Amino acid sequence: MNAPSRPISASRSVLTEMLFPGDTNYHGTMFGGTLMQYIDKIATIAAMRHCHMPVVTVSQDSLDFLSPIRVGEAFELEACVTWTHRSSMEIYCVVRAEDLFTGDRRLTVTAFSTFVALGPDGKSAPVPGVYPETEEERLLHESAPARYEQRQLRRGQRYSSTDGRDK
Repeated sequence: MNAPSRPISASRSVLTEMLFPGDTNYHGTMFGGTLMQYIDKIATIAAMRHCHMPVVTVSQDSLDFLSPIRVGEAFELEACVTWTHRSSMEIYCVVRAEDLFTGDRRLTVTAFSTFVALGPDGKSAPVPGVYPETEEERLLHESAPARYEQRQLRRGQRYSSTDGRDK
């Protein structure tokens, strides 16, 4: 597939929810694992919007919890494809919480995920390139190759055992 490059904005996906007690821990804040599931879902949508193919999660990087989300707050996830390689896509997700009574909003989580597109045969398939249009997008796009190299290095170190045992 040699589709033309697409702007980062074409993959932008947003989801807003409200935190209810069933998704909280004993601190009255959102379970981290539940939020990770939301991040994976919105990142999947962004990746599929970009490549128009099925995708699978390859890695979750730099999942940084900055502030808790409390019961009764709204939380908004925003994700977009920031960079592509042959068949892989880096997706950046930012999560913000909002106190609906005061309107105060704050950053709660940032995360980078990597997805791979799948062709009809179930194997990795080429994806279109992506290009930035804003200054923030440009910074994410330009710093992505360094994150890609770090992921490759980590994978090489973590999974290079020849005897099949975990290190």
